[in-house]
Amino acid sequence: MNFIPPQDEGRLRAAASGVLPNGKAVVVNADGTVGVVAGATEAVGTPVVFEEGDTSFSIFATFDSNENKIVISYRDNGNSSYGTAVVGTVNPANNSISFGTAVIFEAAAISDDTGITFDSNSNRVVIVYGDSNTGKGIVGTVSGTGISFGTAVNCGFGSEIGAFSATFDSNVNKVVFACRDPATGNVVAVAGTVNPSNNSITFGSVATANNGTNYFPYCTFDSNSNRVVIAYTHGSGQTGYAIVGAVDSSNSNITFGTHVEFETGTAYYIGACFDSTSNKVVISYVDNGDSKKGKAVVATVDPSDNSITYGSAGTFESSDPIDGYTNPVYDSNTNTVVIGYEVNQHSGDGAGRFGTGTVTGTSISFSSPTEFESGRVGEKLNGAYDSNAKKVVFAYVDDEDSDKGKAVVIQAGFTTLTAENYIGMSSGGQVASGSSATVDIIGTVNAEQSSLTAGQQYFVQTDGTIGLTADDPSVFAGTAISATKLLVKT
Repeated sequence: MNFIPPQDEGRLRAAASGVLPNGKAVVVNADGTVGVVAGATEAVGTPVVFEEGDTSFSIFATFDSNENKIVISYRDNGNSSYGTAVVGTVNPANNSISFGTAVIFEAAAISDDTGITFDSNSNRVVIVYGDSNTGKGIVGTVSGTGISFGTAVNCGFGSEIGAFSATFDSNVNKVVFACRDPATGNVVAVAGTVNPSNNSITFGSVATANNGTNYFPYCTFDSNSNRVVIAYTHGSGQTGYAIVGAVDSSNSNITFGTHVEFETGTAYYIGACFDSTSNKVVISYVDNGDSKKGKAVVATVDPSDNSITYGSAGTFESSDPIDGYTNPVYDSNTNTVVIGYEVNQHSGDGAGRFGTGTVTGTSISFSSPTEFESGRVGEKLNGAYDSNAKKVVFAYVDDEDSDKGKAVVIQAGFTTLTAENYIGMSSGGQVASGSSATVDIIGTVNAEQSSLTAGQQYFVQTDGTIGLTADDPSVFAGTAISATKLLVKT
């Protein structure tokens, strides 16, 4: 480890990673730097209504990182099934969200599904949806708590198209739409370029990702390989497959590799996201052949031949059957994948839940599920990660409250503390990131404490404080010898 040599016996000098306050529990990082223990307790905010009318099950969400807003698109069944969008602002202090006035983007009945993504090159929100004739794309500009739209454009899909999904390819600055063509059953995709000067969008040629009978296509962008990944249910056996696509920057056309199976059993209600820490794609689904358990698989993309490989599936829900879409969202603050879903929709005892997973290599492990809504939340819920507030937001239909559209803010639990990485307590005053920090290590008295009880043992808590009871993991911080002094032990 790249430590600066100790200056005093029992004290360690090392470079600080992040600001290092005085008198705090310190951990050593994999690169030899030191930092305070960071963490947060898992928390669920109070659900907030964004649409009083019937929202059916067509709800999708994205995060506008330019305006730091959540944008939700949906079909407003309470208003002639018009295409509608609303802008939400997350308050991280209390895990709440507030909404502006809903705006109609299509004053006609739209299909059950919409897709939505944020183009970080043009700083525009892009929505894909269908009417009775074709698939359309439309560009929106968020300002404050409102959103305004350009003119909808035919994206080249056929009539009565459905099951939309959208993502943004930041490598070539193109939005990508994927859907199922009900006339053929094929998974098809198209890429578009946004012109922010007039909120317009132009499209390349529609490409067939996979022929045959397919369902539940869901796309995401892998920024490590610079490839689009579409996961879907395929064939008479309704098994799970995914395929890799490369978007041409010059003409917006998409070329695909060979699709590869990730689940030999029936894989329904598929979702996907990209984990930028592990540089892996995570695909979630319902294993209909295994009591409708919720499962997820970690995928690795090889851009040299547009191939994809998988690790073993992990289970995030095994207690109750999942009866709707699974939606994974990557939380870059906690380095976890948060998957929202509904259980027991058809039994009268439905509930909305989420599971939190951590990718290690090509596998993923999950904590126990947490409930965010005690009633049924409809087949389709969708989420987004607010990187400004560092929270996950899920939007859904409350089936037991007149099908109102609601959203809930979630704080995923996390900690940087492990059973092995605690080394002592910081001393000598606050230190800036990158500067040399002093750490009182084993056998040293740290005199930077307050309100301790002499003779009591203290344990490092997962949020970085110290307390009288062990947390999980159990890490012994030291023994108090006075109200302000702790004899450090590890």
